[in-house]
Amino acid sequence: MKYPELKDKISALNERFRNADSFNILHSLSNEFPDLTLVSSFGAEAAVLLHLVSRVDPNTPVVFIDTGKLFKETLDYKNTLQKEFGLTNIKIFEPDPEIINKHDPLGIAHMTQPDSCCFFRKTKPLSRALQNITIWLSGRKRYQSLSRANIQLFELSDMRIKVNPLADWTIEDIRKYRTKYNLPAHPLLKDNFLSIGCMPCTTAVKDGEDQRSGRWRGQDKIECGIHSNAP
Repeated sequence: MKYPELKDKISALNERFRNADSFNILHSLSNEFPDLTLVSSFGAEAAVLLHLVSRVDPNTPVVFIDTGKLFKETLDYKNTLQKEFGLTNIKIFEPDPEIINKHDPLGIAHMTQPDSCCFFRKTKPLSRALQNITIWLSGRKRYQSLSRANIQLFELSDMRIKVNPLADWTIEDIRKYRTKYNLPAHPLLKDNFLSIGCMPCTTAVKDGEDQRSGRWRGQDKIECGIHSNAP
């Protein structure tokens, strides 16, 4: 699909699903797009979207990027949710070892070149994972930070359709869903890690801060790069 057609398609999808609930959106997309794929960090709020997807089709492909710098708790949490939700198609992608050996042989690029570190540990593997995918799901919500306050339900990203099924959910919506379905919590939530990425670049959130303030604390960086919306 060419760029103008894709933009028109995204506009039509936003209009069509303007008032639809997340489950029905996912159910419809699963029927219409055979390659529908969820990209999940298995982070602080990941359980909600993973559970919704499992209710629609537990065999939906779930891409998980193991950067080599994740918390052990996140890796354990992935295993817990996979078993609890009956997810049968989790695909793990890792950075290219040759790229790591060339650009980060000491494993300290996050300290001196955080954007580059995210690029070769996360963005590049995700690009490989989505190589033949036309539509993918993200768990972003508008309340998470100012940088996400205006995200749309359907967006254009690298000539693919990106879907944010939980874009308009509130913190209370997330809490109620977790409670209703008794979803397992990420082990680090109890320590106030409200947005969880790589271990060296994630800290707990203080009272009054937004959810993502613990990411890349003290640096002029707010996103890892996978959510740049360049066509």
